[in-house]
Amino acid sequence: MAVSPVNDAADAESRVRAGANEHVKVGVFDIDGLLRGKFMHRDKFANALYEGFGFCDVVLGWDSNDQLYDNTQQTGWDTGFPDAQIRVLPETGRRIPFEDNRWLFLGEFAGDAEAVCPRGVLRRVLHRADEMGYRVNVGFEYEFFVFAETPHSVREKNYRDLRPVTPGSSGYSLLRAGGLDDFYTDILDTCTAMDIPLEGVHEEMGAGVIEAAIAVTDGLAAADRAALFKTMIKILAQRRGLMATFMAKWSAREAGQSGHIHLSLTHKADGSSVFHEDGAEHGMSDAMHHFIGGQQKLLPEMTVLGAPTVNSYSRLVPDQWAPTDANWGIDNRTCALRVIPGAANSQRLEYRVPGSDANPYLALAAAIASGLHGIEQEIAPTSPIVGNAKDAEIPGELVLPRTLSDATTALSRSTTARAWFGDTFVDHFAATRDWEIRAFRKHVSDWELARYFEII
Repeated sequence: MAVSPVNDAADAESRVRAGANEHVKVGVFDIDGLLRGKFMHRDKFANALYEGFGFCDVVLGWDSNDQLYDNTQQTGWDTGFPDAQIRVLPETGRRIPFEDNRWLFLGEFAGDAEAVCPRGVLRRVLHRADEMGYRVNVGFEYEFFVFAETPHSVREKNYRDLRPVTPGSSGYSLLRAGGLDDFYTDILDTCTAMDIPLEGVHEEMGAGVIEAAIAVTDGLAAADRAALFKTMIKILAQRRGLMATFMAKWSAREAGQSGHIHLSLTHKADGSSVFHEDGAEHGMSDAMHHFIGGQQKLLPEMTVLGAPTVNSYSRLVPDQWAPTDANWGIDNRTCALRVIPGAANSQRLEYRVPGSDANPYLALAAAIASGLHGIEQEIAPTSPIVGNAKDAEIPGELVLPRTLSDATTALSRSTTARAWFGDTFVDHFAATRDWEIRAFRKHVSDWELARYFEII
């Protein structure tokens, strides 16, 4: 059972001191969406609640494999890796049920490091939404593959011949779900206890793939839920001798894994829908059209925030349930932007470019900022796509980048991204993606060996 929300620092301190555990977990999500943190004694934690704490800023200079970037300005050998300041966020407190209800709290980078903090970037975008009079409502959907493997076995196999936890493709199968009932129960109970409520969980199309829809809430809390969900799923799987992956596409034979974002706007003043208009075609207000127009126009510039790895672009290919162009349609899952018509309290937009590998804070920041920019500038979208978006003609400027390199260049050159996220963040994030590209180019793949070793 989920606990009531933590109100403030005093409430957090009281609850932690009343618990049986002397130590608390504190963590912050890095540029790749990995949870970095530590155990902290509750006495030190009590002080950190009010004064913050120092955390080695190497976490700003590491890639996902703890390799140091050689091209960023935030930290490095020349700075001596000092501490970055972290502010503890009392409202993020939740207990981890499988750790004897130990408390976990999230933090944000503060001081100079705040400019590149993913959660901070989203918070600043949401502040602008607030100034425009809007509340942003968000729900994330994730697909992930589960394997009867361990971190050791996948390395021993060199990531070949991996065994999915269920064979074959059996979408929406209650037979498969029944066979994995203990694991499903773990997911449902843990997410409920940790204030990550799930609207639904089911077997997806593919061997060993599961999809979960996280209940809607306001923007920052939604991203917290999404980032924690990914972390907890991987932990729960490993505790059972399994492995879960959120990489965008692990196999050429299987469809990619999405991290779709459902979002809508409501007016702060009275809670009414910004997107819905009675009597309008598909119930779409002018504001919703402009929101889509902004997203559509800026998707090519923002793609890298929802597709941040080399592997992301193996998912964004035709006929793989993923978009390749910045288009939109009414309840059309072949499009990048899917309008879901409904009543005032349910009409929303599905942002379908991000994969499961995306950092939820950054993918959501891109979705919101581009939409709000569209409202501010009254940007009109193209006509909606009817039928298969693959067969539709699209202007060249609305074709999505095909590689991480092209997507990174597009972000770097985007004046709108710089206006919404800041030069420091854009330059830092682009540098981290450039590092990722260079690391990939040093690699020789099995495909290259099979194609060229003998013949060329």
